[in-house]
Amino acid sequence: MIKAILFCSFAFIYTNSLFAARDTVIVHQDSRLEIFTQKEAAVNKITAQMTSTGKFRGYRLQVLNTRNRELAFKTKADLLRLFPSQKTYISFQAPNFKVRIGNFLKKPDAVAFQKQFAKAYNQNAYIVEDVIDYVLKDDDDGATNQ
Repeated sequence: MIKAILFCSFAFIYTNSLFAARDTVIVHQDSRLEIFTQKEAAVNKITAQMTSTGKFRGYRLQVLNTRNRELAFKTKADLLRLFPSQKTYISFQAPNFKVRIGNFLKKPDAVAFQKQFAKAYNQNAYIVEDVIDYVLKDDDDGATNQ
């Protein structure tokens, strides 16, 4: 009796595995679905770099952190003269003024500018994460800096 039950269960499992291997599913999908998923992936890639307020996360060089307001504004003026293509920012976080320069989406861009900065300006600067000014262009994937 046990042999018969074992034989039947083995035969059942074997035949089910044979038929299961031959089953195939064919999916017919609308060609627009592939275009939609590609666009959705591009949007997700861009929004991953954004804050909840719609601004971009990126990097800047922090050049100065001081309590002296006049020194902060003098440093900003010097930076604007030396690097006219880069925007310069002063922020006040009591009791300090912070002078930062640049809008970089990617850290390697900030590192490259940091090397250029070190050659032209004899003051140390370090890379900080910040919310940056960046306007997305129609043909842009968010990979360049401003």
